[in-house]
Amino acid sequence: MNQPRQSQRPPGETGRMRPQPRDEMRDYVGRDLLLDRKALITGGDSGIGRAVAVAFAKEGADVAIAYLTEHADAEHTAELVRKQGRKCLLLPGDLADKGQCERIVTDTVREFGGLDLLVNNVATQRELDSVEELSDDQWL
Repeated sequence: MNQPRQSQRPPGETGRMRPQPRDEMRDYVGRDLLLDRKALITGGDSGIGRAVAVAFAKEGADVAIAYLTEHADAEHTAELVRKQGRKCLLLPGDLADKGQCERIVTDTVREFGGLDLLVNNVATQRELDSVEELSDDQWL
């Protein structure tokens, strides 16, 4: 599918994206493959992270979502998770800070009584004109 180019200053907000991402897993049917598991997903507020959070919830997992500052996106993801009858814990903060990384794990374990799954998805997306641009210092 050919998508129009777009550019946003990170962190981006899903509501402003055109076309809207298909990250709500609307047609996905879970089979309880993760029943009563406890998951922590970094970058779980939108995009791939949101899709994983919703899929995990449809499979029966409770989900903690670590994200930077996109509170509206995170709340929307939490709503999607809770519609599946699962718990969702929102954990805002900068994961470039070691202390924040430790806090999200501690808070997840405290809230859910353990941690079974970690999806380290925290990332930003940038448009490049060529693969050679990946070697620029700005991406390291």
